[in-house]
Order: sequence, then C-alpha cells, then structure tokens
Amino acid sequence: MKVEIGATVNLHFSLALADGSVVDSNFAGKPAACTIGDGNLPPAFEEVLLGLEAGDEIERRISPEHAFGAVNPANLQQFPAANFASLLRDELVPLAPGSVVMFKDPAGFDRPGVIRSIAEAEVEVDFNHPLAGREIVFRAAIVSVLAPGTSELKLE
Repeated sequence: MKVEIGATVNLHFSLALADGSVVDSNFAGKPAACTIGDGNLPPAFEEVLLGLEAGDEIERRISPEHAFGAVNPANLQQFPAANFASLLRDELVPLAPGSVVMFKDPAGFDRPGVIRSIAEAEVEVDFNHPLAGREIVFRAAIVSVLAPGTSELKLE
C-alpha cells in the first residue's frame, strides 16, 4: 500500500535545522501515526510522503515558506513592561529573552509568545512559530500504511 490522501501512516520522523541540529525526533521511540490530508501536517511534509510504502525512508529539505512559514514582522509585538511586573520580579524563574509566556488571544485561546527583548518601558514578544523562517530537514521512515477508511485490527 502506498501513502495517499486519507491513508493512515505510521512513521518515524525527525525535524532538523540546516546545520543538522535536531529539533524533534521519534526515531528512538514508538512511531507516530498521522492521516494524510487531515491538516495535522504541513502540506509540504505530506507531499514528500505521497507514494512511499512501508520500509521506505526519505530525507528532504523543506523551505521556510513550505515548512513553518516565513517570519511575519506583524507577529512581533511590544507590550508595556508594567504588564510583566510580577514575572520580571520572579526570583525562581525570572522573565528573560527566550522565555515562553502564554497569552490569551481575542477568542480566549492560549497562544505562546517568546520574549525577544526586555527594556525599561516595554517587552517585545514574538508570536511567530519558533521554526518560522528556518529551512527544515525532514527525515521519515515509513513503518506501515493503512488504506483510507480502514482501521488496524489487533488479534490477541
């Protein structure tokens, strides 16, 4: 069975930066399962899986625009430093550049932001995906492929 839209794929994968730094990998653990075309994987990642079969392995470079997007300058926002007063005073885990802070978006959903800089009057927060603007090296090893509309049966 080849990977096609609607198929459930069990795979080992890794995401690395162009310099070889591994960002995420499950090669040392259990394979992940995904359904091709359900929106959980970026389309460019799904495209490189199409046509593969169990036992196949691939490694592809994916451009920033097709991986996690380009950096959007509108996603860099400044807030008054006073809004972060308690976090700035926290002695156990003080707010610093690189800290991830959860914010509520207008719909009330949690949205992470990365602190980019802290000045006396304002704090700059980056709401871009942490891998935005980065070329990604996607590696995958296909463990199994289930046809669209089928489910795996386990016999014990």
